[in-house]
Amino acid sequence: MKQSKINIEVNLDDDSVPEKIRWQADDHPGDGWMDSKAVSISIWDPEKQDSLSLDLWTKDMNVDEMKRFYVNMIGAASNTILSSTGDEFMAEEVKNLCEKLVEYLKSQ
Repeated sequence: MKQSKINIEVNLDDDSVPEKIRWQADDHPGDGWMDSKAVSISIWDPEKQDSLSLDLWTKDMNVDEMKRFYVNMIGAASNTILSSTGDEFMAEEVKNLCEKLVEYLKSQ
């Protein structure tokens, strides 16, 4: 069985606010640590039938970047829903929401 690790390193200021986020993964084509301004991880708890979420962003990530980050995640969720469940209706509804949010961002 193959095993792969994903590592996330967060440097915090004196008030425990993230200043720097870096990540690396065994299967990532690049070498070494990659910089990021945000990370969002959701883990499914099968006993509680609920998601556990970890959302971190650096203090230098601006509001427009944060909005784009979440719209991109919603778009990716549409693809994941389709490939993991085959539910075309749900995937299309999420995609439509994403497209609506993209238009909203463009209008700002």
